[in-house]
Amino acid sequence: MRSDSFPLLAVTMGDPAGVGPEVVIGALARRSLREECRALVIGDSRTLARAAGAAGRRFRPRVVGSAEEADGCTSAVCLLDLANADPDEIATAEVSAAAGQAAAAYIRQAVQLAQVSAVSGIVTAPISKEALQLAGVTHPGHTEMLASLCGVRHVAMMLVHGEMRVSHVTGHVSLREACELVSQARVLTVIRLTHQALRGMAVAVPRIAVAGLNPHAGESGLFGDEEVREIAPAVKRARGEGMEVTGPLAPDSVFARHRAGEFDAVVAMTHDQGHIAVKTVGFAAKRGGGLKSAGVNVTLGLPIIRTSVDHGTAFDIAGQGVADPTSMVAAIRLAAQMARRRAD
Repeated sequence: MRSDSFPLLAVTMGDPAGVGPEVVIGALARRSLREECRALVIGDSRTLARAAGAAGRRFRPRVVGSAEEADGCTSAVCLLDLANADPDEIATAEVSAAAGQAAAAYIRQAVQLAQVSAVSGIVTAPISKEALQLAGVTHPGHTEMLASLCGVRHVAMMLVHGEMRVSHVTGHVSLREACELVSQARVLTVIRLTHQALRGMAVAVPRIAVAGLNPHAGESGLFGDEEVREIAPAVKRARGEGMEVTGPLAPDSVFARHRAGEFDAVVAMTHDQGHIAVKTVGFAAKRGGGLKSAGVNVTLGLPIIRTSVDHGTAFDIAGQGVADPTSMVAAIRLAAQMARRRAD
């Protein structure tokens, strides 16, 4: 990729039946965003045209045959058309194997390009986990699929909203299973990944808070002993490695302390423990219904940069032209910032 230009990012279209095509179009319509990076959309031109029509927008990216061709052209937005999502066969707002197959193909293509440095990073639109399953993809979501494609074992999900950053020890599993997965080794791994990610986000000396799993962080073992057995020892080991880490702290107050500026990030123990905190701050009600989000999902531990929207396919509003692109704008902007810092 040319080093003298804005970062070239692969932007996947997501599930063709969801709001992915709409938020990609809405985000890339922002001139300010096109002045920060260049985008190579990976998707289907027919589905994108359908989404543009629903939103009443013009979307005429330059169609290219490769990332190299996109890197060599002056257009800020190019399209690698995989021609695998015929709107006559994939209905809007419906879960289908065909949509899942198409969405998976966009992810695989984006990862392949990033692995050979043809693009500086990837930004993904939402997918349907149910559609992936119907398509025979066994991974429960983006994070697990990306880890497999990149050949890495230790990854974690971080949600970012402004200066609020929350990474997760466990992800898409039942709450019962999540409690069993909170181990000293896993907590330490996520602390390390969080520290590394913050350095990549220009935080020189990361201050990391680690949440407890139980009410009041276990109250010295009165309400559960995971803090004593697993979390506190991981925090101690992280400190021994020179990291500035505090915890385990009561989950009901640690996020407020983070927002007040005491910490640069929080390591949450479960999916909803972290997601509820970030989305309460990052989601806002829109006039006329629906939610507006400015949060970003970042996958930690990959050898490539990957960011994503922090919302789902939103089948209830797909095809209506009302999907809000704010989260996609934030995801593209953060990926561009991370790419520029990595190139320095």
